[in-house]
Amino acid sequence: MVHSYPKRFQKSWVSASFPTRQEVFFFGAPAGAPRFKAPAIPCWIHADNLYGIPDLENRGFKIADDNHGPPIDPDSIDRLITKESLATMRERLARRFPLMKDAPLVESRVCQYENSSNGDFLLDKHPSFDNVWIAGGGSGHGFKHGPAVGEYMAGLIQNTQAAEVRFSFASKSTTQNRSVH
Repeated sequence: MVHSYPKRFQKSWVSASFPTRQEVFFFGAPAGAPRFKAPAIPCWIHADNLYGIPDLENRGFKIADDNHGPPIDPDSIDRLITKESLATMRERLARRFPLMKDAPLVESRVCQYENSSNGDFLLDKHPSFDNVWIAGGGSGHGFKHGPAVGEYMAGLIQNTQAAEVRFSFASKSTTQNRSVH
């Protein structure tokens, strides 16, 4: 997918980035049920990539599917969840947490993941601009690895860190073929 970026960028990160649609749901925990709040329940992920976060700050019990959704154009994505995905998520929630079967939806959003062609980070100097560095390819996982990514990038920029080939532009393609999940 190539976006409406200037041509000088289209053979770089833009053509090696694969954004996908991801829907996130927050359901209201039953009144008087502290078992859905931290620390009674941890953050969790199931083998089918369904994950959840306890009700923090009374925002609701978060549940989402970490499998990559359909490709999207970040400039024109519809940011509303679908009725079908809500129904599917309610079924999955009820199967794992029967007390949440009739929980009200208190918040939802459509996010976008952004990943590289092979699923690994892209942490490298821009191939056309000596003063531009790219740190991407990790979406929410990049945030979780933020301190390590920051340290690695600072080392690259200051020439105190050896570059790892797996994070380079050279290791990326314009065709998606994920080997890292």
